[in-house]
Amino acid sequence: MSVNDDQSIFLAMKQDGPLRVEDEVSHFEQRFTPRSRQLIRDFASDQTTMSKYRAVRDHVFDLLDIDDFTQVPALLNQADKIHKLHNRCYHLLANLYGISGDASEIRSQIKDYALSADNVITYLKQHVLACYSSHIELSNEIETTHSPIDLLLIQFNQRFHKKIRFEAKRKLVLMSLAASIDQRERETDIEAKFASFLSFLNDHVWSPDLKIGEVETAYLHSLHDPQSFACEKVEVLNCLDDISLDHLGEREKVTLIKRRLFRYNGRNIPIYVSVRKKDPAAKILKLLRKNEKNPAVAVDDELGLMAVLNSRADVRRFVRHLTRSALNAESIMVLEDISDTLTGGEYKGSSGSSNSKTPMLKFFARLGGMRVEFIIHTNSSYLDYRYKRDVAHEEYEVRRLFDSDVASFLFPEDIYHLDMQRIREKQLANFRKSIES
Repeated sequence: MSVNDDQSIFLAMKQDGPLRVEDEVSHFEQRFTPRSRQLIRDFASDQTTMSKYRAVRDHVFDLLDIDDFTQVPALLNQADKIHKLHNRCYHLLANLYGISGDASEIRSQIKDYALSADNVITYLKQHVLACYSSHIELSNEIETTHSPIDLLLIQFNQRFHKKIRFEAKRKLVLMSLAASIDQRERETDIEAKFASFLSFLNDHVWSPDLKIGEVETAYLHSLHDPQSFACEKVEVLNCLDDISLDHLGEREKVTLIKRRLFRYNGRNIPIYVSVRKKDPAAKILKLLRKNEKNPAVAVDDELGLMAVLNSRADVRRFVRHLTRSALNAESIMVLEDISDTLTGGEYKGSSGSSNSKTPMLKFFARLGGMRVEFIIHTNSSYLDYRYKRDVAHEEYEVRRLFDSDVASFLFPEDIYHLDMQRIREKQLANFRKSIES
């Protein structure tokens, strides 16, 4: 289900929906305007759309403390009324999202939601849409506005350009997702669980021969297939003395990895590890890709660990070491949703955005009150994850942003004048060139 199709739950953002941003602000002094008549003609037959429209409209009325749109023009000129609305809005949103604290703490938390919304655009500017950063950058007026009431009133103010009015609405939608994510994290105590997970790894999983945080540098020298750029051969180098980086062939890559150790049956085994907790911007984008507002449903991989080992035998040793380590921590580890494609086959993920072509061992481990996603590679499959055509993660990020319609949803063509299908192909080519050069 696309975030931009008829089944989208983000009706307020759709530029082909009843709440689209027009070139000019409608005349709200009248109940019946040409725009309202057109809205009835376009959407009255779709009861679901109209019900969603009424729900959003009533939510706006509740925040602005009005009964209908005819009261908006007068409100725009009432500074005292707007000041009272600010205080009232923060109080209402604090109760909605379970935010505790005094007025300044509540304002600070809601400002954080605004910053998370801005970070979604910043992330896209710096990564998938870096070549188009000047096209999609936030307007100064929106980037410096953090109050929900101010953002809401901008949409009814004729003085603001269409692009700024759309960005104000978009920021409100993204802020609401950030607030839902924060509420979920507080309910599940994700920060404490992340700290607990790191302590589990340091106390029970990694070898005591290394200090906490200590790693050993190694290099993967690989040869790749000229057609698919899949890894054909890989050797581990402890230093670069045996190879000249200036004379690498077109099919050769050298990849630095920093490895820890774990002890299995008296032997230390090297392992490259990346541990992460998804940041709010990544979670917001995932909610959009999955056309979902509930992070409890859509974001099941808040805590994750990716590991890279020399062989499949070492992969099996590491998994067994994990379960034994959990026992040492006085917990049992249960592995759930296991998928193993290291020797072939395709991963059948629950998410439409999951990359089924990526070879890996993937499972969720439940232990100590946590549920952690593990993705485990061999050196060869990790290099495929980094470099193989149609598999490389950087290409995958481009595909899932565009194929889920999130790009056109966040940057509609009638406002940003960007041909997303053309940009998709251009960015895939750019990333592929960067990967192989």
